[in-house]
Amino acid sequence: MVPQLHIVDHALLAHRLGVLRDAATPSARFRRLLAEIGALLTMEATRGLETTLARVTTPLTEMDHRMLAAPEPVLVAVLRAGLGLMEGGMQVLPEAPVGHVGLVRDEHTLKPSQYMLRMPPEVKTRGAILFDPMLATGGSAIAAVQRVKEAGAPHLRFVCVVAAPEGVAKLAAAHPDVPIFTAALDEKLDHRGFIVPGLGDAGDRCFGTE
Repeated sequence: MVPQLHIVDHALLAHRLGVLRDAATPSARFRRLLAEIGALLTMEATRGLETTLARVTTPLTEMDHRMLAAPEPVLVAVLRAGLGLMEGGMQVLPEAPVGHVGLVRDEHTLKPSQYMLRMPPEVKTRGAILFDPMLATGGSAIAAVQRVKEAGAPHLRFVCVVAAPEGVAKLAAAHPDVPIFTAALDEKLDHRGFIVPGLGDAGDRCFGTE
């Protein structure tokens, strides 16, 4: 097992993933589930955020309470499907700045090319959480992580719904400092570079396109 890989084990997450995988799940429900899964995974990915004691006045008394020691990290979506997953992250971290990395994968070479990069300046001090539902060949994930690092992120985490062993191994080798959080480690990639059993094309299913 790759040490950077964290497979999140939670009954509610497993149930939602099962419905998400189902080919009969309509696009609107797929989008909602993707956001809910994104929220659950973000909770786990942020478990280790540093906290500090702050004075809080309740309706009855004052107390010292654990609060975040630093501003919320930047949330970055890998377009398109990462938008749906990041929606859940935004619910958990509503004050977080947001960035986008636009990558498209060539269907023949399976290599990614960039068509957009928008990153808030806070990424240089806060670090980032990168959202992409599928970690398949690892090419897009490696490229996206590299772009965010080049934008100045001192540290980042990668969040996906399902991952293939091949993609996990490649991302971990290329960026050993980046922890990977996923709901499931699937069996393999097929000859087209699709995750098996997977959940199909997350972008098309999320937005109702082909």
